[in-house]
Amino acid sequence: MSLTMRAIAYQALLEADPVRKVALTREAHALREAPFDDLDQAYACVHPGRPARPELVHPARVPSRGLGSAAGRAALLHAIAHIEFNAINLALDAACRFPGLPEAYYRDWIKVAAEEALHYSLLAEYLQTYGHAYGDFAAHNGLWEMAEKTRGDLVGRMGLVPRILEARGLDVTPAIQAKLTHHGERRAVEILDVILRDEIGHVAIGNHWYAWACARHNLDPAAEFIALSLRYDAPKIRPPFNREGRLRGGFTAAELDAWEQAAPPVIQRPTPARRQPRGATPKP
Repeated sequence: MSLTMRAIAYQALLEADPVRKVALTREAHALREAPFDDLDQAYACVHPGRPARPELVHPARVPSRGLGSAAGRAALLHAIAHIEFNAINLALDAACRFPGLPEAYYRDWIKVAAEEALHYSLLAEYLQTYGHAYGDFAAHNGLWEMAEKTRGDLVGRMGLVPRILEARGLDVTPAIQAKLTHHGERRAVEILDVILRDEIGHVAIGNHWYAWACARHNLDPAAEFIALSLRYDAPKIRPPFNREGRLRGGFTAAELDAWEQAAPPVIQRPTPARRQPRGATPKP
């Protein structure tokens, strides 16, 4: 008996080897149009498969390096690769964990997983040009921690992971691309173009299924989003936003306007006056 798309996706979720995880994810995606009869099956795991490295540390302990050096740029791209690796697991988990949903839901999240696998593979391959591999730098596990918090709550998963954590990538990617362009990293910028294009679609899928889940439970999406953010101690949404990307990803202008108006103003600290040498005449 051949395995279904969801059953293979579950194998991919449990797989620790990144190369094998990518291959299994693509295998599941290849079956997206095939019939499957396990809609009521919950394939839930406690911990997804991941390699022994990178070492996972508190976010404050992840080394921060400037982009002026090759090592700094490699560390940045490794951090993005780690996000994409976790995103594979997030999408696979969304497709496996929650039973009894429309077939389109599972096909959407398998599609997301396959695209995240592509993103990870592109970045892992490019890291080799620096003499590095995935796992060479410490990383944190913040993205997966929100998945653990919402493991029993479809509304919470759809409301917080795509709409907060993944949508943040839409905001920061253009600035990262500008910095990498400044340092001549043309190929890295091209990879981020692919990621940004696909992530808009992923956020749109998250917004769609969040609205669907809210309607299913007669919940007001705006009020429920606030309640979810408090219940799960979600990161704050902070502008500036990539408004074009977020609008294409299914956010409304009213939502973005409300978040911008609620955000605290940025306080510009005055530049300290330069101390004059003793006996010097102050400049006018």
